[in-house]
Amino acid sequence: MRWRGRRQSSNIEDRRGTGGRARGGFGGLGRLRIPMGRGRKGRGRVGRSAGLGGFGLIAVVVIAMFLGVDPTQFLTGGGSGPVSVPSQSTSRQLSPGADPLRDFVAVVLADTEDVWHAQFRRQLDAAYREPNLVLFENGVESACGYAGSAVGPFYCPGDQKVYLDLGFFQQLKQRFGAPGDFAQAYVIAHEVGHHVQTLLGISQEVRKVQRGLPEAEANELSVMLELQADCFAGLWANHAERTKQILEAGDIDEALGAASAIGDDTLQRQARGYVTPDSFTHGTSDQRQRWFKRGFQEGRLEACDTFSASAL
Repeated sequence: MRWRGRRQSSNIEDRRGTGGRARGGFGGLGRLRIPMGRGRKGRGRVGRSAGLGGFGLIAVVVIAMFLGVDPTQFLTGGGSGPVSVPSQSTSRQLSPGADPLRDFVAVVLADTEDVWHAQFRRQLDAAYREPNLVLFENGVESACGYAGSAVGPFYCPGDQKVYLDLGFFQQLKQRFGAPGDFAQAYVIAHEVGHHVQTLLGISQEVRKVQRGLPEAEANELSVMLELQADCFAGLWANHAERTKQILEAGDIDEALGAASAIGDDTLQRQARGYVTPDSFTHGTSDQRQRWFKRGFQEGRLEACDTFSASAL
Protein backbone atom coordinates (compact mmCIF):
# COMPACT_ATOMS: atom_id res chain seq x y z
CA MET A 1 0.00 0.00 0.00
CA ARG A 2 1.29 3.46 -0.90
CA TRP A 3 0.96 5.45 2.28
CA ARG A 4 4.23 7.18 3.16
CA GLY A 5 4.36 10.95 2.94
CA ARG A 6 0.59 11.40 2.88
CA ARG A 7 -1.78 13.22 5.23
CA GLN A 8 -2.21 11.78 8.71
CA SER A 9 -5.42 12.11 10.66
CA SER A 10 -5.37 14.27 13.78
CA ASN A 11 -8.07 12.04 15.32
CA ILE A 12 -5.60 9.64 16.94
CA GLU A 13 -5.65 9.24 20.72
CA ASP A 14 -2.44 7.50 21.73
CA ARG A 15 -3.01 6.02 25.20
CA ARG A 16 -0.15 3.55 25.06
CA GLY A 17 1.84 3.73 28.25
CA THR A 18 -0.87 5.76 29.99
CA GLY A 19 -3.03 2.96 31.34
CA GLY A 20 -5.49 3.31 28.51
CA ARG A 21 -7.87 5.64 30.32
CA ALA A 22 -9.46 8.84 29.13
CA ARG A 23 -12.80 10.55 29.36
CA GLY A 24 -15.60 8.88 27.41
CA GLY A 25 -18.15 10.99 25.57
CA PHE A 26 -21.52 10.63 23.88
CA GLY A 27 -22.26 12.59 20.74
CA GLY A 28 -25.19 13.04 18.41
CA LEU A 29 -25.50 13.80 14.71
CA GLY A 30 -29.21 14.24 14.28
CA ARG A 31 -30.99 11.84 11.95
CA LEU A 32 -29.83 10.49 8.60
CA ARG A 33 -31.63 8.19 6.23
CA ILE A 34 -30.36 5.39 4.06
CA PRO A 35 -32.82 3.31 2.03
CA MET A 36 -32.57 -0.31 3.01
CA GLY A 37 -34.71 -3.20 1.85
CA ARG A 38 -36.89 -5.57 3.80
CA GLY A 39 -35.07 -7.84 6.20
CA ARG A 40 -35.00 -11.52 5.37
CA LYS A 41 -37.64 -13.90 6.69
CA GLY A 42 -40.15 -11.04 7.05
CA ARG A 43 -38.34 -9.26 9.86
CA GLY A 44 -39.47 -5.84 8.73
CA ARG A 45 -37.44 -2.90 7.58
CA VAL A 46 -33.95 -2.63 9.00
CA GLY A 47 -31.80 0.46 8.66
CA ARG A 48 -34.36 3.27 8.87
CA SER A 49 -33.28 6.47 10.55
CA ALA A 50 -32.69 6.29 14.27
CA GLY A 51 -31.21 8.74 16.74
CA LEU A 52 -27.63 7.98 17.68
CA GLY A 53 -27.15 6.02 20.86
CA GLY A 54 -24.98 3.41 22.45
CA PHE A 55 -25.71 -0.27 22.85
CA GLY A 56 -23.27 -0.76 25.70
CA LEU A 57 -21.10 -3.86 25.62
CA ILE A 58 -22.64 -5.45 22.51
CA ALA A 59 -19.96 -4.15 20.11
CA VAL A 60 -17.18 -5.48 22.32
CA VAL A 61 -18.92 -8.84 22.74
CA VAL A 62 -19.21 -9.20 18.98
CA ILE A 63 -15.52 -8.50 18.45
CA ALA A 64 -14.65 -11.03 21.15
CA MET A 65 -16.61 -13.62 19.20
CA PHE A 66 -14.66 -12.48 16.13
CA LEU A 67 -11.60 -13.89 17.90
CA GLY A 68 -13.38 -16.94 19.28
CA VAL A 69 -12.92 -16.01 22.93
CA ASP A 70 -15.23 -15.60 25.91
CA PRO A 71 -15.86 -11.82 26.15
CA THR A 72 -16.85 -11.89 29.82
CA GLN A 73 -13.26 -12.46 30.88
CA PHE A 74 -12.17 -9.18 29.31
CA LEU A 75 -15.00 -6.78 30.17
CA THR A 76 -16.28 -4.87 33.15
CA GLY A 77 -19.25 -2.56 33.38
CA GLY A 78 -22.82 -3.19 32.28
CA GLY A 79 -26.11 -1.76 31.19
CA SER A 80 -27.18 -0.44 27.81
CA GLY A 81 -25.95 3.13 28.02
CA PRO A 82 -22.56 4.81 28.02
CA VAL A 83 -20.25 3.98 30.89
CA SER A 84 -18.53 6.66 32.94
CA VAL A 85 -14.82 6.65 32.16
CA PRO A 86 -12.05 8.17 34.29
CA SER A 87 -10.11 11.10 32.83
CA GLN A 88 -6.75 11.02 34.51
CA SER A 89 -4.57 10.56 31.43
CA THR A 90 -3.82 12.36 28.19
CA SER A 91 -2.97 11.25 24.70
CA ARG A 92 0.71 10.63 24.08
CA GLN A 93 2.28 12.91 21.46
CA LEU A 94 4.87 11.65 18.98
CA SER A 95 6.57 13.41 16.13
CA PRO A 96 5.93 12.05 12.60
CA GLY A 97 8.37 9.29 11.73
CA ALA A 98 9.06 8.28 15.32
CA ASP A 99 6.56 5.40 15.15
CA PRO A 100 5.98 4.15 11.56
CA LEU A 101 3.10 1.83 12.49
CA ARG A 102 1.26 4.63 14.26
CA ASP A 103 1.89 6.85 11.21
CA PHE A 104 0.45 4.13 8.98
CA VAL A 105 -2.71 3.92 11.07
CA ALA A 106 -3.06 7.70 10.99
CA VAL A 107 -2.76 7.74 7.18
CA VAL A 108 -5.37 4.99 6.75
CA LEU A 109 -7.73 6.80 9.13
CA ALA A 110 -7.21 10.01 7.13
CA ASP A 111 -8.08 8.13 3.94
CA THR A 112 -11.32 6.86 5.49
CA GLU A 113 -12.17 10.42 6.52
CA ASP A 114 -11.69 11.73 2.99
CA VAL A 115 -13.71 8.94 1.41
CA TRP A 116 -16.63 9.06 3.84
CA HIS A 117 -16.84 12.85 3.80
CA ALA A 118 -17.24 12.63 0.03
CA GLN A 119 -19.75 9.76 0.16
CA PHE A 120 -21.96 11.40 2.78
CA ARG A 121 -21.93 14.65 0.82
CA ARG A 122 -22.63 13.12 -2.60
CA GLN A 123 -24.95 10.25 -1.76
CA LEU A 124 -26.71 11.48 1.37
CA ASP A 125 -26.35 15.28 1.26
CA ALA A 126 -25.18 15.06 4.86
CA ALA A 127 -22.06 15.76 6.91
CA TYR A 128 -19.81 12.94 8.05
CA ARG A 129 -18.73 12.94 11.68
CA GLU A 130 -15.16 11.66 12.04
CA PRO A 131 -14.45 9.04 14.71
CA ASN A 132 -11.38 9.07 16.93
CA LEU A 133 -9.09 6.06 16.88
CA VAL A 134 -7.62 5.10 20.24
CA LEU A 135 -4.30 3.26 20.39
CA PHE A 136 -3.79 1.27 23.59
CA GLU A 137 -1.74 -1.51 25.13
CA ASN A 138 -2.98 -4.44 27.23
CA GLY A 139 -6.39 -2.94 28.03
CA VAL A 140 -8.52 0.16 27.65
CA GLU A 141 -11.52 1.92 29.14
CA SER A 142 -14.23 3.03 26.72
CA ALA A 143 -17.85 4.09 27.00
CA CYS A 144 -18.61 0.39 26.41
CA GLY A 145 -16.63 -0.71 29.47
CA TYR A 146 -13.15 -2.11 29.96
CA ALA A 147 -11.66 -4.35 27.26
CA GLY A 148 -8.43 -6.31 27.31
CA SER A 149 -6.24 -6.56 24.22
CA ALA A 150 -7.40 -10.15 23.63
CA VAL A 151 -10.78 -8.77 22.54
CA GLY A 152 -9.12 -7.38 19.40
CA PRO A 153 -9.97 -4.17 17.54
CA PHE A 154 -13.47 -2.85 18.22
CA TYR A 155 -15.77 0.10 17.70
CA CYS A 156 -17.69 1.56 20.64
CA PRO A 157 -20.87 3.43 19.62
CA GLY A 158 -21.17 5.01 23.08
CA ASP A 159 -18.23 7.33 22.41
CA GLN A 160 -18.00 6.77 18.63
CA LYS A 161 -14.38 5.65 18.77
CA VAL A 162 -12.36 2.84 17.24
CA TYR A 163 -10.03 1.01 19.66
CA LEU A 164 -6.87 -0.75 18.49
CA ASP A 165 -3.91 -2.43 20.17
CA LEU A 166 -1.21 -2.38 17.49
CA GLY A 167 -0.07 -5.79 18.73
CA PHE A 168 -3.13 -7.19 16.97
CA PHE A 169 -1.41 -6.67 13.63
CA GLN A 170 1.30 -9.13 14.69
CA GLN A 171 -1.44 -11.61 15.65
CA LEU A 172 -3.09 -11.03 12.29
CA LYS A 173 0.12 -12.12 10.61
CA GLN A 174 1.20 -14.93 12.92
CA ARG A 175 -2.02 -16.38 14.37
CA PHE A 176 -4.36 -15.76 11.46
CA GLY A 177 -1.86 -16.08 8.61
CA ALA A 178 -2.89 -12.74 7.08
CA PRO A 179 0.23 -10.58 6.64
CA GLY A 180 0.55 -7.29 4.80
CA ASP A 181 -0.15 -3.62 5.33
CA PHE A 182 -3.39 -3.72 3.37
CA ALA A 183 -4.68 -6.52 5.59
CA GLN A 184 -4.12 -4.07 8.45
CA ALA A 185 -5.84 -1.29 6.51
CA TYR A 186 -8.84 -3.57 5.96
CA VAL A 187 -9.17 -4.08 9.74
CA ILE A 188 -9.24 -0.31 10.32
CA ALA A 189 -11.66 0.30 7.44
CA HIS A 190 -14.00 -2.42 8.76
CA GLU A 191 -14.18 -0.79 12.19
CA VAL A 192 -14.78 2.61 10.61
CA GLY A 193 -17.57 0.88 8.67
CA HIS A 194 -19.26 0.22 12.01
CA HIS A 195 -19.01 3.94 12.74
CA VAL A 196 -20.75 4.68 9.44
CA GLN A 197 -23.50 2.24 10.41
CA THR A 198 -23.94 4.07 13.69
CA LEU A 199 -24.17 7.46 11.99
CA LEU A 200 -26.79 6.09 9.60
CA GLY A 201 -28.81 4.53 12.43
CA ILE A 202 -28.43 1.03 11.02
CA SER A 203 -26.69 -0.48 14.06
CA GLN A 204 -29.27 0.89 16.47
CA GLU A 205 -32.19 -0.43 14.42
CA VAL A 206 -30.61 -3.87 14.14
CA ARG A 207 -30.19 -4.09 17.91
CA LYS A 208 -33.81 -3.11 18.45
CA VAL A 209 -35.04 -5.82 16.10
CA GLN A 210 -32.70 -8.41 17.61
CA ARG A 211 -34.21 -8.05 21.06
CA GLY A 212 -37.40 -9.75 19.96
CA LEU A 213 -35.82 -12.60 18.02
CA PRO A 214 -34.60 -16.12 18.85
CA GLU A 215 -30.83 -16.39 19.14
CA ALA A 216 -30.25 -17.95 15.72
CA GLU A 217 -32.19 -15.21 13.92
CA ALA A 218 -30.55 -12.48 16.00
CA ASN A 219 -27.17 -13.93 15.04
CA GLU A 220 -28.16 -13.80 11.39
CA LEU A 221 -28.78 -10.07 11.70
CA SER A 222 -25.34 -9.68 13.31
CA VAL A 223 -23.87 -11.44 10.29
CA MET A 224 -25.62 -8.97 7.97
CA LEU A 225 -24.26 -6.07 10.02
CA GLU A 226 -20.70 -7.39 9.91
CA LEU A 227 -20.81 -8.21 6.20
CA GLN A 228 -22.05 -4.70 5.51
CA ALA A 229 -19.04 -3.32 7.39
CA ASP A 230 -16.85 -5.52 5.17
CA CYS A 231 -18.60 -4.09 2.12
CA PHE A 232 -18.05 -0.55 3.44
CA ALA A 233 -14.35 -1.40 3.80
CA GLY A 234 -14.31 -2.44 0.14
CA LEU A 235 -16.14 0.77 -0.81
CA TRP A 236 -13.44 2.73 1.00
CA ALA A 237 -10.70 0.89 -0.92
CA ASN A 238 -12.47 1.63 -4.22
CA HIS A 239 -12.63 5.38 -3.68
CA ALA A 240 -9.23 5.68 -2.02
CA GLU A 241 -7.69 4.00 -5.06
CA ARG A 242 -9.63 6.24 -7.45
CA THR A 243 -8.58 9.45 -5.77
CA LYS A 244 -5.12 8.62 -4.39
CA GLN A 245 -3.89 5.48 -6.19
CA ILE A 246 -3.03 3.77 -2.92
CA LEU A 247 -2.92 0.17 -4.15
CA GLU A 248 0.13 -1.88 -4.96
CA ALA A 249 0.28 -5.37 -6.45
CA GLY A 250 -1.18 -7.92 -4.05
CA ASP A 251 -2.97 -5.45 -1.77
CA ILE A 252 -6.50 -6.65 -2.49
CA ASP A 253 -5.34 -10.23 -2.01
CA GLU A 254 -4.02 -9.21 1.42
CA ALA A 255 -7.41 -7.79 2.40
CA LEU A 256 -9.20 -10.86 1.09
CA GLY A 257 -6.77 -13.07 3.01
CA ALA A 258 -7.60 -11.24 6.22
CA ALA A 259 -11.35 -11.47 5.52
CA SER A 260 -10.99 -15.20 4.92
CA ALA A 261 -8.87 -15.79 8.01
CA ILE A 262 -11.50 -14.31 10.35
CA GLY A 263 -14.58 -15.98 8.92
CA ASP A 264 -16.75 -17.70 11.53
CA ASP A 265 -16.42 -21.08 9.84
CA THR A 266 -12.64 -20.85 9.65
CA LEU A 267 -12.26 -19.75 13.28
CA GLN A 268 -14.66 -22.40 14.59
CA ARG A 269 -13.03 -25.15 12.56
CA GLN A 270 -9.60 -24.16 13.87
CA ALA A 271 -10.82 -23.92 17.46
CA ARG A 272 -12.89 -27.10 17.72
CA GLY A 273 -12.77 -28.98 14.43
CA TYR A 274 -16.39 -28.35 13.39
CA VAL A 275 -18.75 -25.45 12.70
CA THR A 276 -22.19 -24.48 14.02
CA PRO A 277 -23.76 -22.07 11.48
CA ASP A 278 -26.54 -20.92 13.82
CA SER A 279 -23.89 -19.40 16.08
CA PHE A 280 -22.21 -17.38 13.31
CA THR A 281 -22.10 -13.64 14.04
CA HIS A 282 -19.67 -12.33 11.38
CA GLY A 283 -20.19 -14.54 8.35
CA THR A 284 -18.19 -17.25 6.64
CA SER A 285 -14.82 -16.67 5.02
CA ASP A 286 -16.43 -16.78 1.57
CA GLN A 287 -19.12 -14.31 2.59
CA ARG A 288 -16.65 -11.86 4.06
CA GLN A 289 -14.51 -11.96 0.94
CA ARG A 290 -17.56 -11.66 -1.32
CA TRP A 291 -18.93 -8.56 0.37
CA PHE A 292 -15.55 -6.83 0.54
CA LYS A 293 -15.13 -7.48 -3.19
CA ARG A 294 -18.64 -6.20 -3.88
CA GLY A 295 -17.92 -2.93 -2.12
CA PHE A 296 -14.59 -2.63 -3.90
CA GLN A 297 -16.01 -3.38 -7.33
CA GLU A 298 -19.14 -1.22 -7.13
CA GLY A 299 -18.18 1.58 -4.73
CA ARG A 300 -21.79 2.49 -3.89
CA LEU A 301 -23.61 2.54 -0.56
CA GLU A 302 -26.65 0.79 -1.98
CA ALA A 303 -24.47 -2.08 -3.17
CA CYS A 304 -23.81 -2.85 0.50
CA ASP A 305 -27.43 -3.54 1.44
CA THR A 306 -26.89 -6.93 3.06
CA PHE A 307 -30.30 -6.77 4.74
CA SER A 308 -32.30 -7.21 1.54
CA ALA A 309 -29.85 -9.41 -0.33
CA SER A 310 -31.40 -12.64 -1.62
CA ALA A 311 -28.28 -14.49 -0.51
CA LEU A 312 -25.36 -13.51 1.68
